[in-house]
Amino acid sequence: MTPRLLFVVAAVLQKHSGEILLAQRPPGRSMAGLWEFPGGKLEVGETPTQALCRELAEELSVLIEPMHCRPLTFVEYPSPEFCLFMPLYHVTQWQGEPRGHEGQALSWTSLSNLHRYPVPPADEALLRDLPRLLTA
Repeated sequence: MTPRLLFVVAAVLQKHSGEILLAQRPPGRSMAGLWEFPGGKLEVGETPTQALCRELAEELSVLIEPMHCRPLTFVEYPSPEFCLFMPLYHVTQWQGEPRGHEGQALSWTSLSNLHRYPVPPADEALLRDLPRLLTA
């Protein structure tokens, strides 16, 4: 049996100072306590950038325009329950100050400190490759 496809989008929100935003998965969710790039699932009829803009508004109260979402990379991660496909976007322009509206803690961190945050297995390669991707 083929596992279902789980299509999610995520963003590297980066301040002009270089710090990157991570969100901690709240208690009661799968992989609670792990850190991730903010984002979420696509809804029917949405493009990835539309979904990203909606998710960041709902989760963090930040407004971004699709034209400010620069594709960075993607990850495909198989698990027994599903196959995750997640494009990752780089966002440096938004309106509002990020606030966790779903019980998640937020942390701004430097590229050099990203390795200190435990992340879901699907995100490990993203953290490893991020310094190279952001300077390309």
